[in-house]
Amino acid sequence: MTATAVAVRPRNYKQFTLEVTSVAEETPLIKSFAFADPDGATLPGFVPGSHIAVELATGTNAYSLTGSGLNPSAYTISVLRRADGAGGSAAMHALRAGDTVTVSRPRSAFAPAATARHHLLIAAGIGITPVLSHVLAAKEWNRSFSVIYSYRPGAGSHLNDVRALAGSSLWECTDRPRTLATIDDALLNQPIGTHLYVCGPAGFMEAVLSRAGEQGWPADRLHFEPFGSAEQDPGKPFTARLVRSGKSLAVPPGQSLLETLDAAGIAVPNMCRKGVCGECAIPVLKGIVEHRDLYLTDEEKAANDTAMCCVSRAQDDELELDL
Repeated sequence: MTATAVAVRPRNYKQFTLEVTSVAEETPLIKSFAFADPDGATLPGFVPGSHIAVELATGTNAYSLTGSGLNPSAYTISVLRRADGAGGSAAMHALRAGDTVTVSRPRSAFAPAATARHHLLIAAGIGITPVLSHVLAAKEWNRSFSVIYSYRPGAGSHLNDVRALAGSSLWECTDRPRTLATIDDALLNQPIGTHLYVCGPAGFMEAVLSRAGEQGWPADRLHFEPFGSAEQDPGKPFTARLVRSGKSLAVPPGQSLLETLDAAGIAVPNMCRKGVCGECAIPVLKGIVEHRDLYLTDEEKAANDTAMCCVSRAQDDELELDL
């Protein structure tokens, strides 16, 4: 018998081209997409809660992966069409099978804690997408978990998938009073060592995290996943000192470090300008970075040797950069 070679994508690239292999309607406003290698290569694996950045002509946006990260043959995402958006979701909804897209490699800032005795997963609306990958991994690795899913009647994306996977460990809520009551009860009745994960609209996440804090949950057991790099405050001014070029650049409030570098004629590769793709990473030699990105892991942020210059700023008055 002759063994068949299986192509495997290299693990060190930042972005690559994939083909849209399927498009499915989850709800009237939500579509799911599968992206695969045109040559059939196995894609890089990922941890639960990972996202990819998808680049289209209208711009680049991050979307949570909904599938299993074990030797994936495709990456799957779901996208909510937003009438008040900048056009990215409409462009995604216009994709058809056979189209190609540029995709970043997966990254996660919402991975399950390895030491957790139980995982309490809370999602609202399209926030179910990263939670679904958590549930898949929990089933694959026999981890203890429970899910609270809040959605409007008729608008529950992946509802059948979550029901099939979670069974009696799923609580469904279709109105705000029931959602808050269910969350309050769950927060009070978890085993020691439980970690909480929440994804959904900003107000929803703030309410869940605030309730957890009031009930004494340690901050290191609370994990959340925003939909994207949220609107940030303009930040305080700082100086970017460029060691190799000998320049010092003033970065004013409301202007990104990337924009400042670009205006000074210093080209930095970039893609999304939202802190999700990782393309504009620059090396930091000195100073404390105010990380605002969704690309670096907690460990990478703690190392303080890299900044995503499209969104991150300085905590102090100066950053010394290897540029």
